[in-house]
Amino acid sequence: MEWFILVCVGLLAGTIGSLMGLGGGIIVVPALLWLGGTALLSEAVTPQVAVGTSLLIMIFTGLSSTFAYMKKGTVDYKSGLIFFIGSGPGALVGVWLNQGLQVQQFQIFFGLFVILMSFLLMIRHRLKPMEIKKKGIWRVYVDPEGQRYEYGFQAWLGILIAFFVGLLSGLFGIGGGTLLVPAMILLFAFPPHVAVATSMFMIIFTALLSSLSHLALGNVNWLFAAALVPGAWIGAKLGAVLNTRLKSDTIVFVFRLFLLFVGLRLIYEGWLG
Repeated sequence: MEWFILVCVGLLAGTIGSLMGLGGGIIVVPALLWLGGTALLSEAVTPQVAVGTSLLIMIFTGLSSTFAYMKKGTVDYKSGLIFFIGSGPGALVGVWLNQGLQVQQFQIFFGLFVILMSFLLMIRHRLKPMEIKKKGIWRVYVDPEGQRYEYGFQAWLGILIAFFVGLLSGLFGIGGGTLLVPAMILLFAFPPHVAVATSMFMIIFTALLSSLSHLALGNVNWLFAAALVPGAWIGAKLGAVLNTRLKSDTIVFVFRLFLLFVGLRLIYEGWLG
């Protein structure tokens, strides 16, 4: 029964993570915390093990979805690698900070964070992207319908933002896409489809680095990981297909509602705990 539950969690995490560029950790981490120690998952799970296991799963989610997005031509490889210059060191700092968090603290901080992201997406139409200067990273993307997008960023700013993205990845086990995708859309005018695909590409490297750190600290449950990976791999491919078939505004709207629900639930659990 536990394996069936974990496979389903992996499938849901992979699908939503790939669809929205999250990596799936925003599903896996709360699920392990909520189910741990119950009749559905008898073994109790600490925040450290939930995060470490989630980051290991995200390596496979990132690989699976990136392969699918590569075929669609929506991955911006250069931008993804530039972001990793910042997210890599940030992930190591996040892993270090994670070691001192208790369950209730973790849930409340995590919940407040995802609600903030939901709010930023809610007001995104009132925010203007930063002025794009041609001396920075400059990109042009034409979607399958022929619509042309121009977007770009200053490398130093992208690396700085990615550092905090990586920090949150190592701290919360969320892959960083929860912050990076809104930043790319709001600050750098990335088309949502390109932002999601590029985020999944970067997550491969960030999750690999931070999960190795958690492995060294003994924060990975291998039995849970073995059950989560197959569902996450299949779900990531499914999410990538759905991403290319939904309108950009639809993706952002679903993303915002989902974050709001998860954030409120986490704060509620942490406060009662």
